[in-house]
Amino acid sequence: MDNDRHKQRQQKLKQRVDERIAAANEVRGILMVFTGNGKGKTTAAFGTATRAVGHGLRVGVIQFIKGEWPNGERNLLADRGVEFQVMATVFTWDTQDRTGDTLAAQAVWQHGKRMLSDATLDLVILDELTYMVSYDYLALEEVVSALQQRPSHQSVIITGRGCHRELLELADTVTEMRPTKHAFDAGIKAQQGIDW
Repeated sequence: MDNDRHKQRQQKLKQRVDERIAAANEVRGILMVFTGNGKGKTTAAFGTATRAVGHGLRVGVIQFIKGEWPNGERNLLADRGVEFQVMATVFTWDTQDRTGDTLAAQAVWQHGKRMLSDATLDLVILDELTYMVSYDYLALEEVVSALQQRPSHQSVIITGRGCHRELLELADTVTEMRPTKHAFDAGIKAQQGIDW
């Protein structure tokens, strides 16, 4: 392709992009869902949290399922004023204690509801929330209500596999992570600083 044709294509592309940017004039917080069976949902959420903190925004994080094990993102972001509330159990498939896991999920969810009503928070991450809904540890209606009643400027990220269709419909942005290849499937051990 010669330079003139390339320039014409790029100008048309720029015009379409500029028109879309000009048409997007609503300002409000958005609800994002990072779901699917692929790796990277929590990592994407924490990437957004890092971006937000870098721009001086206030962030709060609720972590379901993952427990108190070492967490590089928490190590970095907590030192920069991000509040973390973590479900006080190990992975739910390790505990196999429905009653205890339900109580732990509901306890950390109280902090989630507080964060979702806190107008000083610009971004709230509800990491692995999808499991809490699908396991019936948290009532879907209560989660939806808290999301709908949050401050209008506040953005929220929900992560986890198998997101309930009602949360998908409520979301402004949905990203599905799909696995193509994973080192773990080849027998490579998860590594601190890379995988967590």
